[in-house]
Amino acid sequence: MTDEGRRPQRIPNWWDEEDSTDKPASRSEEDIMADIQPITMPKWGLAMEEGMLARWTVDVGAAIELGQEIMDIETTKIANVFESPVAGVLRRRVVDDGDTVPVGALLGVVAGPDVTDEAVDDFVNAFLENFTPEESGEAGGPVPETVEAGGRRIRRLKAGSESGEPIVFIHGFGADLSTWMLNQAPLAEERPVHAIDLPGHGGSGKEVGDGSVEVLARAVLAYMDAEGLDTAHLVGHSLGAAIAATIALEAPDRVSGLTLVAPAGLGPEISGDFIAGFIKESRARKLRPYLEMLVADPDLVTADMVEDVLKFKRLDGALAALQAIAAANFDENTQRVSLRDRLGGIGVPVHVVWGEADRVLPASHAEGLPDNVTVTVIPGAGHIVHMEKAGEVNKVITGAS
Repeated sequence: MTDEGRRPQRIPNWWDEEDSTDKPASRSEEDIMADIQPITMPKWGLAMEEGMLARWTVDVGAAIELGQEIMDIETTKIANVFESPVAGVLRRRVVDDGDTVPVGALLGVVAGPDVTDEAVDDFVNAFLENFTPEESGEAGGPVPETVEAGGRRIRRLKAGSESGEPIVFIHGFGADLSTWMLNQAPLAEERPVHAIDLPGHGGSGKEVGDGSVEVLARAVLAYMDAEGLDTAHLVGHSLGAAIAATIALEAPDRVSGLTLVAPAGLGPEISGDFIAGFIKESRARKLRPYLEMLVADPDLVTADMVEDVLKFKRLDGALAALQAIAAANFDENTQRVSLRDRLGGIGVPVHVVWGEADRVLPASHAEGLPDNVTVTVIPGAGHIVHMEKAGEVNKVITGAS
């Protein structure tokens, strides 16, 4: 943005010019403009190109704090709250509820109370004149690739530098690597971060053997071998967390730390209705109620999220893979996997994160765990807490890894 495009009108002094003794010097245009801060459409996920501002939750003129929830944004994967990256007074709402705009587009403007309306207008006009959205496919970020690992085809999305202890994300039952879209990019700023599709899921091969946690754990280890990852911090969700814990128990020299998000295997109960409905339903209207069980706020489930699940289930071999994995690990409302009593034997840091309102795996499973396990329970979140409260979960992962 050029200085010419951002030049505001001067504001009047707030003191009597005739009595200027010991009065502060007038502020420069540059100082005033530095008090104007844009709020732009965030890039949630490496492939995100646009988002819809579903709803503002603050009015013009409101004082907002850093990290305060100020709007809801809907992506093609999930709707989520947006936390303000700046503090000050909201002076303009540039984009209205329901509008879809590209990543980086100006959503609103925050400025100090001594900044004139004219200066804010100049800032907005200059931003809009100079903003050029990325064209579709020009984001320049990493894209999913397929690698051969232990005789299996594994799809992965790798991001970040080559230095630092790597993170490997392992998703849960019926999901894929995109479930980490709100986590991978922020954590990849300082280390390599791998998100994979488990066998039977996403773009990976659909052969799952007996579908057990042990078979899936060996597939993850084979991927680490193929990528030359001697050790990694494993972040697993739900069934993926049970897989991560199994790797730490069976191959302790390969794991530097564990973050287990709403982990399976720490208690007997599970919602058999969710598992059965997820597998059975093939129409959006009937599938949606089961996907809504994943979140504390059902409005977070988008039509695109429902359609993505249906597309996955239509892939050759996908439904049979889900059935095999479910049969191996769940028995209606009971889990077959039991890792609770073994967590104390893990020699690396273990952090469990749970959404307090989880309707698939109860957060009560986080109570009474061994002393080597740190527990964080997050209010206002359900089973996919890493998407519902991504910022809080990212802080946990960063502190634990």
